[in-house]
Amino acid sequence: MHDISNTDDVTRLVKTFYGSLLQIEEIKPVFAGIDFDAHMPHMVAFWEFVLLDKTGYTTNVFDKHVNLPIKEEHFAIWLKTFTDTVHSLFQGEKADLAVSRANSIAFTFQHKLKAMGKI
Repeated sequence: MHDISNTDDVTRLVKTFYGSLLQIEEIKPVFAGIDFDAHMPHMVAFWEFVLLDKTGYTTNVFDKHVNLPIKEEHFAIWLKTFTDTVHSLFQGEKADLAVSRANSIAFTFQHKLKAMGKI
C-alpha cells in the first residue's frame, strides 16, 4: 500500500469514501438531492488543499454543510467510514494526516452546530 501523493489518489479516496458512505441508510437523507457528479471536483479540490497543499480552494466548507439535516450521530458514522476508507486504500504520513484532519473537521463541525442549536 502506498501513501496519498497526487490528485489521482485523492480522487480515489473521495470517490471510494462517498461510495461507501452513501450506502449507509442513516446517512442517505443527509445527502439526498445532491448531485455528486457535479460536487465531486469541489470535494477533491478540498482534500487536495488539505493533504497536498494545492492552492485554489477557497470555499468555506462549514457554510456549505450548515443547512444539511445533520444529526449528532452522523459524525461518528462519517468519521468511521472515512477512517476505514483511508486505511483500506493508503498508509503513510498523508494517510495519517487525512484521518487527523477528518477528526478535526468532525469535531469543529459538531461544536459549531451545537453552538448554533442545530444538533
